[in-house]
Amino acid sequence: MKIAIIGYSASGKSTLAQFLAREKQLPILHLDTVHWLPGWNERERAEELQIVQTFMDEHDAWVIDGNYSKMLHERRMKEADRIIFMKFGRIPCFFRALKRYFAYRGKARKSMTEGCPEKFDFEFMCWILWLGRSKAQRRIYDRVMRDYGDKVTIIRNQRELTKFVESTRTKR
Repeated sequence: MKIAIIGYSASGKSTLAQFLAREKQLPILHLDTVHWLPGWNERERAEELQIVQTFMDEHDAWVIDGNYSKMLHERRMKEADRIIFMKFGRIPCFFRALKRYFAYRGKARKSMTEGCPEKFDFEFMCWILWLGRSKAQRRIYDRVMRDYGDKVTIIRNQRELTKFVESTRTKR
């Protein structure tokens, strides 16, 4: 199974990806670890593409989380058996990012490159509330819904996320 998880910043993409990878025993790729180098430096685009392409070529099944439309987005959407769109509202994402900051302050999360400690600054706050929800980004999501709607699951809030996780959890 191939699962692509897309959605707004701080909606829980990486946490859900980790859960699904563990539950379904699938390899996982967090696109944040591809894009960011230590010290919050950006990796060269050609190298990013090579990393994602190699990962996809080497695995028959996977979980990939992140938007990054310039990192083989179309191929990821096309090959995914399931696309999960984390469509949480601005305010819940803001508070999730704040909670995450206090949980990981000064440390890098597992889904982030080592050397990129969790931060919550004005720039990131603006990204969560406005810039990351631009018309261009909404068009990308709309196109995914139009072209791949039959394999898209939309999760809009914590209640829906909890229900989805429970329905996916392996019976032990």
